[in-house]
Amino acid sequence: MSGFENYREDTAALEREIEIRGIVLGIDWHDADQVMALAREALASSPEHIEALVRDPDVRLKAKGELFALAVLMLQTMAESATIGIHSHGGSAWKALGHALLQLSDMAHGDLPTPPV
Repeated sequence: MSGFENYREDTAALEREIEIRGIVLGIDWHDADQVMALAREALASSPEHIEALVRDPDVRLKAKGELFALAVLMLQTMAESATIGIHSHGGSAWKALGHALLQLSDMAHGDLPTPPV
């Protein structure tokens, strides 16, 4: 790690891109069931599947693949910043998606669900 990361800027940029893909896909970030289904699909997607979605000529499928890739970057940003004591988070789209991903991940590992963000 170089120590020159600007997590605030990275988080804001990721949030914007997540929101854009959410608009393309018609995601209501306040609809917990819809976000949970999206997170479930993201976690079930292999890197190869995500790459295929990103390369798909269908705008919605491409946006879904990009959203899944952004979710990976989002989780990496949170994990990396946490190692140096920074709590990175974005706005409502980030929090909704992050919460759903973490909750499903915790359930898959037999842990208790994480509290709402």
